[in-house]
Parts: sequence; C-alpha cells; structure tokens
Amino acid sequence: MVVAARAPAPAAGRWGAAPPQELLERLKDYGQEGAFAFWDELGPEERDHLIRDIESLDLPRIDRIVRCSLRSQGAPVLTVEPVPESSVSAVDDRTPEDKERWWRKGLRAISEGKLAVVLLAGGQGTRLGSTDPKGCFSIGLPSRKSLFQLQAERILCIQKLAAQCTDAPGTAVQIPWYIMTSPFTDEATRKFFETHRYFGLEPNQVTFFQQGTVPCVSPDGRFIMETPYKVAKAPDGNGGVYAALKSKRLLDDMAAKGVKYVDCYGVDNVLVRVADPTFLGYFIDRGVSAAAKVVRKAYPQEKVGVFVQRGRGGPLSVVEYSEMDAAMTTEMNQTTGRLRYCWSNVCLHMFTLDFLNQVTNSLEKDSIYHLAEKRIPSVHGYTSGLKLEQFIFDVFNYSPSTALFEVLREEEFAPVKNANGATYDTPDSARLMLLRLHSRWVVAAGGFLTHSVPLYMTGVEVSPLCSYAGENLEAICRGRTFHAPSEISF
Repeated sequence: MVVAARAPAPAAGRWGAAPPQELLERLKDYGQEGAFAFWDELGPEERDHLIRDIESLDLPRIDRIVRCSLRSQGAPVLTVEPVPESSVSAVDDRTPEDKERWWRKGLRAISEGKLAVVLLAGGQGTRLGSTDPKGCFSIGLPSRKSLFQLQAERILCIQKLAAQCTDAPGTAVQIPWYIMTSPFTDEATRKFFETHRYFGLEPNQVTFFQQGTVPCVSPDGRFIMETPYKVAKAPDGNGGVYAALKSKRLLDDMAAKGVKYVDCYGVDNVLVRVADPTFLGYFIDRGVSAAAKVVRKAYPQEKVGVFVQRGRGGPLSVVEYSEMDAAMTTEMNQTTGRLRYCWSNVCLHMFTLDFLNQVTNSLEKDSIYHLAEKRIPSVHGYTSGLKLEQFIFDVFNYSPSTALFEVLREEEFAPVKNANGATYDTPDSARLMLLRLHSRWVVAAGGFLTHSVPLYMTGVEVSPLCSYAGENLEAICRGRTFHAPSEISF
C-alpha cells in the first residue's frame, strides 16, 4: 500500500506552536483573536511578521474608534438650517478697501512668522492614470510644472511680498510648509522634492509627515485579514491630519516657531492660493477659530458637500452631497432666487493654532469616524467590509466661531480628480481655467494676446514667481504682445 506523503508542518520558530499567550489574551480582550486564525499555517518569518503587525496596533485606541463609530450610526441626526448671512463674506459685499486692508494685514502677519501651511498630499494619481503621488502630476501647462511646483512657487512669491512688509527691509521670510503624505506616497514625495531641490524653498522649512492608518473591519467590528499574517488597513482619511499633527508633535513645532494661524488645503486644486494674505487678513479681522473659503454651487446636483448650521444657533458644519435628499438639494431662497444650501466646501481652510490644539483632543476623545462600505482585499479575495475615516471638515462641529469667505470658482477652484475624457474636474479643464485666468491678468495689465487656435482653447501661463494673484504685471506686460499658449516668467 502506498501512503501519500503529508506536507511537513511549518517550523515552530521562536514563537512555538501557539501564539504568544500575552498577546493572544490582549486580542481576546477586544474580540480580535481571529487575527491568529491562520497561525498554524504560517512559517517562522510569517509568524514574525504577524506579531510585529499586531504589536504595532494601538489596540485600546482602535477598539474605542471601532465601537464609537459603529454606535454613532444609529444616533439621531440634528436638523440643519441654511448658513446665516452674517457668517459669510460674499464677493458682492466686499469693497476694494476691504480687500486691500486684509491683504496688507495678512502680509504683515506672514512677515512676522505667524502663518504655517499644511498640505494634504496623501492621495495617489490612480484616477489620473498615474502611480505617482498626485502632487507630482503635470496637467500639461506650457511650463510643464507639477502641482507641487506651482504651490511651492506661490509660497516663494508670498514670502517675497511679505518680506517687503517687514520693519527691516531685506529680512528673509519663511513660511513653514507641513506636507501630509500617506504610506503609499511618502517615499516618492520626499524623493520628488529632493530631486527638484525643493523648488527653491529651503529644505528646513518643509516638513513631511504621514497620516495614520486604521484596520478595516467587518460589519460587527472584527479585523479583516489582508493576508494570513497581515491585518488589512487603510489611511484614516484627510481628517487624519489632526491626529498626525498632534502625535508627531508638529503643533508644538509650530508654536515654537511663533505660528498663530494655520492654512490647510488639498493638493489637487490647480488654482489654490497657498498662504493667501487676503484670506488670512479677513480671518484675523473676524477673530474666529476657524474659517473656510467657499464657492457657490454651480447647479443643484453638483457633487459637493455644503456648509449648514446644525440646529438653530448651532455650529456650522458640512453635509456631504450623498447625505442630502432631493428637496434639500433643490430648495430655493425665494428672496434671492438662489439655492438655500449653496455654500460648497472646497477644502480651503484656516484655523488658529490654539483651536487645533483643542480640537485634536476633542476628536481623539470622541473617536467617531465615518464608515465607508468597501470591498476589502483579504485572504478570501475580496471581503465586504468597512473603512474608517475622518474628514478634514469634521473639526467645524467643534468650532465656537466659524466664518465663510466666498471666492470665485474661476479664480480659485480648479480641481484635478478625473482623467481626461471624464465630464468634469480633469487635467484639461483645470489647465484651461488657469490659462484663462492668467490671460485675463495679462490683458488687465495692458498686454495683448495672439493665438493660432480659438482663445477658449488656450491662453497664457503666468509663473507664480512673477505674480501671485495678478499683481505687479504692468512692467512685464504693458504694451507687449504674447502668443498663446506660452509662459510668462522671469
């Protein structure tokens, strides 16, 4: 009789035949002992990997997040009201004198080292057809500059303008730039900046830090295993910036540098005015804890979150478009003829440093994350499960005072989210918005444009090193003719 040979059992290794008892008991305390379900099938190196993976988890914190987040799903939702007019600085209400005063006040604060900038750059360009971090992406401008370079050069421009406001002319001004990456973009982002010599910025003014991750869980809160020796995890959302700033002591770093105000924005907006002095001056004038730039919804069904007031007299917060019913989406203000819920959140925020210190503690204490049903890569191929995320706008629920600052979409909001060929938010649409805006600057400064194709298809690019928002272009443009498409630079 021939007996089939059995595969040898994996070597026990330094962990023995059973998982470490102490770690197993800790997992049992939180109902997560299933993480060791495949222990008997693992080799020594895989067992080592699993032990390290589990030991890297802050189990009490993760348990609190999972329990609080699952429990919050059944909580009653507060009624919402439109944002009071007193909370919004609308474009039509501002005078040239207001804008000039805010611009100068903001530049003065920047010259005194009171502003830091935080960039949310954890996303990859997957939807754009790129495996690189989204900030490395070029939308096809005449200059071929990446999103990172455009933003770095806007910081350089503001530093130069702010230096002219100091009491000691010639004094250098540095704006600290904190760039949040993810485990998927961190190394590539750092190398990109090093390769491009930080785009002219000083290396010591740029700080990279990673957002956190949270285990993916089943609907009943159990860890999903990506492999037999690895817990499935996902980034904790762009709202993870607050916990990351706190845990990595970057809020302390800001305080040590004399920072009072923090400008926070997302990487994929081609027209973003980084460290905008006008917005900062307005923010200081209002004396609020938090503020956001907003644009009016383009049409009722536009897929953007909107600011609302939670309950009568409650805090301003954001309702995602997926949470709005048809009646709320289309409801009109009979007096103005505009949508009642019209103020779109476009991830352009300003906070006091004191508020950020307070709110990070509040967010951590409450531990309520948004749950997203997803197909999670797992040992079974794909498993229906939950990712847990915080959103950048979650902090507005905690702010004792919030102001909204309306900006024009065609001047400050051109997101790059989808590949060319999609119907909106593509590299092509963002490039055209930027070129059209810069062409208007050139004409306003006394320049002329010629072009070999229809002007609506092209335009002139103005380097951020020449002008931040259309200022100081007369000496370059007056009486000159520029052929589109081209770049105006030093």
